[in-house]
Amino acid sequence: MLYAIIATDVANSLEKRLSVRPAHVERLKALQAEGRLVLAGPHPAVDSNDPGDAGFTGSLIIAEFASLADAQAWAKADPYVAAGAYADVVIKPFKQVLP
Repeated sequence: MLYAIIATDVANSLEKRLSVRPAHVERLKALQAEGRLVLAGPHPAVDSNDPGDAGFTGSLIIAEFASLADAQAWAKADPYVAAGAYADVVIKPFKQVLP
């Protein structure tokens, strides 16, 4: 089943994000290589694809996991969680309708 992993950043998270971004991206690439990643990306803090020093306010990942517990375990092990970039992570089942 698909799950939406919706993370909200702590204030001024950019430095924390940048410190572990390569490890975060590698985990996403692993999901993609397994054919389980639907989409992933951050929420810019300003209306721009490149927010610069404004940074980001969170992230959205939609991926396939065997269960909600598996999605929760995967999200809990994210480098952004360990670095303290995320203030909160919510995981919900997701039903893709389009495309």
